[in-house]
Amino acid sequence: MANLKELKGRIASVKSTQKITKAKQMVAAAKLRKAQAAAEAARPYAQRLEGVVASLASKVGASDSAPRLLAGTGKADTHLLLVANGDKGLSGAFNANIVKAAILKARTLIAEGKTVKFYLVGRKGRAVIARTFPGAIVAQFDTTAVRTPGFDEARAIAKDVTDRFFAGEFDVATLFYSHFRSALAQVPTEQQLIPVSVPATTEASSSAAVEYEPDEEAILADLLPRNLTVQLFKALLENQASEQGASMTAMDNATRNAGDLINRLTIQYNRSRQAAITTELVEIISGAEAL
Repeated sequence: MANLKELKGRIASVKSTQKITKAKQMVAAAKLRKAQAAAEAARPYAQRLEGVVASLASKVGASDSAPRLLAGTGKADTHLLLVANGDKGLSGAFNANIVKAAILKARTLIAEGKTVKFYLVGRKGRAVIARTFPGAIVAQFDTTAVRTPGFDEARAIAKDVTDRFFAGEFDVATLFYSHFRSALAQVPTEQQLIPVSVPATTEASSSAAVEYEPDEEAILADLLPRNLTVQLFKALLENQASEQGASMTAMDNATRNAGDLINRLTIQYNRSRQAAITTELVEIISGAEAL
C-alpha cells in the first residue's frame, strides 16, 4: 500500500491534470459553436454546386469534348487518396477514424491490383500511413502555421491536386474527411473528387429540357475546378467542427475520469491515514500498559 505522502502527491497530480482537461473542454466548446456554424453554412452551397455540376455532367456524358476533370483519363489504375487530418491531439478518435477509413480503402484498391498514393492535409495521420504504406505519400499540405484552414488553403490544395492530375500522376482522386453530426458523432466520409462522380439519376433527368449559353462543356470547364475547391473547403470546415466536437467530448470524459480517480485516491488516503492513526494509538496504549 502506498504511503500517505505518495497518495497525497498522486491526488495533487490528478487534480492538476483535471484542471487542464477542464480548461481544454471549455476552449473546445467555445470553438465548436463557431466551427459548427461555419460548417452548416457551407453545406447548402457545396451540395447545390455539386448538384449543378452533376446535372450538367449528365447532359455532357462521355463526349469527346467533355472536360478532363469530368471524363477522367479513361482508366483507374492509380488512385490518389487525399486524407484531411488535424494538427493537434487530445481529440479522441477523430484523426484515427479518418486514417482508418483511408487505410481500409487503400488495402481494398491494392488487393484489386491498383496503385495507391497518398496526399496528406495536416500532420496527424502521417506517421501511421508512412508506417503502413512506406513510400506511398507523394505530398503533404502543411497547415501547422494556419490557425483555421479556410478557402485559401482549399484553393491551394485544389490547384496542386489538379496540376498533378493533368501531369498524369493519378487517375482517380478520393477525399477522406470527418462529417460533423454532433459533438458526440463524427462520421468518416469518403468522396470522389476526380473524375466527378455522376449519379445515375439527377435533377436534370427529371426536369424540362434546358438550353445553356455557352454550352455545357464550357460551363463545366469553369465550374469543375471551382467545385473541387468548394468541396475541399467544405471538408476542411467539417473537419474543424468534428475536431472540436471530438476534443470537447474527450476532455469531458477525461475530466470525469479524473474526478473518479481523485475520489478513489481520497478514500484510499483516508483509510491509510486512519490505519496509521490506529496503529499509533495501539502502540501508545500498549506502551502505557507495559509501564
